[in-house]
Amino acid sequence: MLAALTILSVSGILTTSEALAGFSNSGLITVAAMFVVAAGIHHSGGIDILVNKLLGSPKNLRAALLRIFIPVVPLSAFLNNTPVVATMIPAIMAWSKKNDLAPSRLLIPLSYTAILGGTITLIGTSTNLVVNGQYQSITGNPGFGLFDITLIGLPIAILGMVFIYFISPFLLPNKRESKPFSDLREFTLEVCVSNNGPLVGKSIAEAGLRNLKRIYLVEIERDNTTLSAVSSDEILYGNDRLVFAGQTEAITDLLKINGIEAPLNQDKSSLDEKKSGRTLVEVVVSPHCEALGSAIRDSKFRNRYGAVVLAVARNGERLKSNLGGIKIQAGDTLLLEARPAFISRQKYNKDFLLVNVLDHEQPNHEKANLSWGILVCAVLSAAFGITSMLNAALVGAGLMLAMGCLSVKQAEKSLDLTVILTIAASFSLGLALQKTGVASFIADNIVNISAGNALLLLILTYVTVSILTEVITNNAAAVLILPIIIEITDKAALNAEPYIFAIMMAASASFATPLGYQTNLMVLGPGNYKFNDFLKIGLPMNLFIGTATVTILYLFWPLTLA
Repeated sequence: MLAALTILSVSGILTTSEALAGFSNSGLITVAAMFVVAAGIHHSGGIDILVNKLLGSPKNLRAALLRIFIPVVPLSAFLNNTPVVATMIPAIMAWSKKNDLAPSRLLIPLSYTAILGGTITLIGTSTNLVVNGQYQSITGNPGFGLFDITLIGLPIAILGMVFIYFISPFLLPNKRESKPFSDLREFTLEVCVSNNGPLVGKSIAEAGLRNLKRIYLVEIERDNTTLSAVSSDEILYGNDRLVFAGQTEAITDLLKINGIEAPLNQDKSSLDEKKSGRTLVEVVVSPHCEALGSAIRDSKFRNRYGAVVLAVARNGERLKSNLGGIKIQAGDTLLLEARPAFISRQKYNKDFLLVNVLDHEQPNHEKANLSWGILVCAVLSAAFGITSMLNAALVGAGLMLAMGCLSVKQAEKSLDLTVILTIAASFSLGLALQKTGVASFIADNIVNISAGNALLLLILTYVTVSILTEVITNNAAAVLILPIIIEITDKAALNAEPYIFAIMMAASASFATPLGYQTNLMVLGPGNYKFNDFLKIGLPMNLFIGTATVTILYLFWPLTLA
């Protein structure tokens, strides 16, 4: 999107002010402010309190699903669903174990419920705010109110939960083993450097220990001290204990190296020992990770993140090939070993969608009730027209900071820069489509395909956005289609409102693939899911929600102007 913005500006298709107009759009600023408000709820422990009170002890799977619906739907209606799902995942994992339920039967419903809840209000998802902001800028209309989309979003959310309640138990896998790295010993190898051997005094690279096949050097233990994220220039000493990650069969290859010997006690792995200065971290790789597409050995992972990859799981399965040669993909679950500083540096980094650590940052529970009060006041002030949604979000974000619900650093980290830049830049592409006549050209052709039938046009709108959402981001898909739909409705004398609601709903209702929506990707690893698990339940869910949305819009909204 930024490349498109640059081309449009340099080529003169858009003026400088037109190219940069998206960065000052009220919808974009509202999204940014709501990120901070959501972070305030998260860091004050507001979600934890709600979860602990409502989850309880269900008697069966369907009762457990109902207990997930109750907190997640209202939370996602007023907060960005990413922090909601991130907070709920560890809670659901522990809760499912306590109640003897497979996490794989709960985590996809968690993601889907968050998506459905986000469609209920204008601020439930950034897509709604962005579409409303672009609609205002293109047409000059005041836009939609906080609860205007609730008339369609609420019944769709209810129908979606009914589908999940009755259908998901038959379509979701029952996988009791939810953690892809439950057996760390299988992934670790330990050897010792022979005292006075030929490797003493040599660096890791000179000793030939950096580019071994099927194994990867994790750390060196020396005189009761652990050296993590070892560099290639680290010098070896006699009796150094080397810990490797990779295939256990590779131990024979290590023992063939002159100067390497098996440790005296090989049955016990040092990774089973609790030591200060080291922590195990499980992360899910996001589509925006800088190391994406690179082999672990070539990605400079330890230099970039100060952490070591111990193991990789993909689609819930262990990858037992050459660890250093595995190319990192979005959705991979990585088991990392890092210093505690890694958590403070990377916990909110968008390279990783999810971070599970043994010692995590404790929320400030004393501010939980206050953070909820700030959110409620912001929502009510916008709902009753006391102030605009933009001002309500900005004041809410400011109060979260001023009252200590979160720190300035946490607020900065909560701003999803990728989302913000994509939204801002996509406005320029939408404007260019309109200014150059491309929107008009596409509109004419879609009108011809629909043969002037308003219902067929509504169906085509929903299907087009739904497909684009699986290919590009949901925000980009919505912003690209909106000017085209406005052009169509103007020419055909149609009521634009139901078509705009169709865009909002189609852009958010992405269930068929783990990559279609961010929360789907977040639950992929923890749920031990495969790609087909999403297709099996997601395709019927997409068809059901799409049909329900178009039907409700057709029955209760006039498609043509009076």
